[in-house]
Amino acid sequence: MECPRCQGELEELSLGDVSTIACPHCGFADVPVEHVRESEQPESWREAFNRFYEQ
Repeated sequence: MECPRCQGELEELSLGDVSTIACPHCGFADVPVEHVRESEQPESWREAFNRFYEQ
């Protein structure tokens, strides 16, 4: 199987009953992810660090 990102050879990884494919060359992993923007305004580094340290 060929990687959709770099066209390298994909390998199948499994743990118990769960398996996925990954590319050892570019790090592509066949993991479905939904990216949802939480805010219209970009967060500054200072705001991000403050939020991190508050938690």
